Amino acid sequence: MPAKLSTRPLLRRSAVTCAVGLAVIGTGLPTGRPSEPDVSRFYEQKVAWSKCPGEGMPKDMQCGKITVPLDHDRPRDGTLELALARYRATGDRKGSVLVNFGGPGGAGVPQFAGAGKEFMSLTDDYDIVTFDPRGVGRSSPVSCGDGKEQIDLPDDDAEVRRDPEAVLDGLRKAADACARHSGPVLPHIGTVDASRDLDVMRAALGDKKLNYLGFSYGTRLGAVYAAQFPDKVGRFVLDGVDTLTEPLAEQGVAGAEGQQKALDEFTDWCAQDVACPFGTDARQARRYVVMLVDSLDKDPVPSVFGEPFTGQDLVGAMGSALYSKELWPSLERALATLVEDGSTHAIEAFAGGGASPTRRAQAGDDDDGGLADPEDVPLDNPTAAMMAVNCADDPDRPGGRQITDGLDRLRARYEEASPVFGRHRLTEVLMCYGRPRGTDFIREDVKDLDTPKMLLVGTRGDPATPYRWTMETARRLGSSAVVLDNKGSGHTGYASSKCVHGKVDAFLLYGTLPPDGSSCAPDEERE
Repeated sequence: MPAKLSTRPLLRRSAVTCAVGLAVIGTGLPTGRPSEPDVSRFYEQKVAWSKCPGEGMPKDMQCGKITVPLDHDRPRDGTLELALARYRATGDRKGSVLVNFGGPGGAGVPQFAGAGKEFMSLTDDYDIVTFDPRGVGRSSPVSCGDGKEQIDLPDDDAEVRRDPEAVLDGLRKAADACARHSGPVLPHIGTVDASRDLDVMRAALGDKKLNYLGFSYGTRLGAVYAAQFPDKVGRFVLDGVDTLTEPLAEQGVAGAEGQQKALDEFTDWCAQDVACPFGTDARQARRYVVMLVDSLDKDPVPSVFGEPFTGQDLVGAMGSALYSKELWPSLERALATLVEDGSTHAIEAFAGGGASPTRRAQAGDDDDGGLADPEDVPLDNPTAAMMAVNCADDPDRPGGRQITDGLDRLRARYEEASPVFGRHRLTEVLMCYGRPRGTDFIREDVKDLDTPKMLLVGTRGDPATPYRWTMETARRLGSSAVVLDNKGSGHTGYASSKCVHGKVDAFLLYGTLPPDGSSCAPDEERE
């Protein structure tokens, strides 16, 4: 029976309930780069901040927006508005620290509303600012549709060999669906474009240098910015360091392996509790998870929104929950609710952060580049944006012949890496087929940087960004990179390690860097 490769590979949702202020756009400011297009009017704008109304929005968080070119090389061809949020400095303000929570595809504003208190130690000196990157959240959100268009991807490799063009045709249809539903931002959604948006933000915030704290994918974005604007780099922290060199197919294998390891650790922990929905035998619990995913792929249950909740939707939700051990008790309860009652409500919250259900009625229609209304942010925006950015950033994606001639080997590699997450990760890679070729810039130009020192935090037990990526990226960036070795576990270190949190704050606030190669012990060993 053929597996269904949906244009909605994950049921995820992202709603932002932030009011925005008007940005004042001026003209005539010299760029200092006479050979480049004139983008001076974008650099003269200022952010008008206002209260963020809406249920659950922190009273002390303010919201705003900036305008950026749709295409920075052709600034007259249209504009986009990007949603911003900030917590104001409480002391003698020295500037701003811009935060990116990762993804790609993560909307910063709603995450700030939930996790902004983590950064209050920085507000003595700085405004702490985040944003929805282009194509994400309210900033011209991309989409691949509502899941009604599905593509058959045969499980039988003999069938692939009999009619390889049918497989590629299905993947082309998936790419076409994403293009139809995403609007004009899709060809300009890569990190190279988003990095140039960062520099417009820097200017709009009134900062001569960009101070930056990037997590996971946000480290890739920060590294690209440092390569494009080395003279504008202030205090940079890259936590949960992404790779700049591995092809997307290799990244997928590494991600599947990391998530499987985290899942095994979770099931070991869960099996020690009599309330574990998978029983008290850890080995059997792991088999039960595989059977649950397979069962939901074959016979989905209704989601909170009335759409089918598949095994791959469950995989996506579990993957998000496994990033932090602090979420394990909630994940155990959510899985118990799913297994025992057939309810998806609790487990779906991990995929979408508990936001309200939203959908774009006809994505791409009447897209004038303005901020999307919260109710028009599509359900699949985080996933669609993640795939779009990753595809745009990688020039070495599998081609048609590699897919049809090597699909069985590719599938075997991914399934060996993880019987639970392998298929999900492979789907993300295959969905790049039919899209324009990715950029060479990250692979060829983001290296040997001539910038002030940057702090790179790598976590030994990180399920999403392997520690080896921290070391590889540090070597690539050159003498600018200072590595902090976090010997704990979980995805990124700032929120999970008191030691990392303190050293990052010391650098951002006072410019005090730890010695290159120094380490932080796990918190439980320090207590």
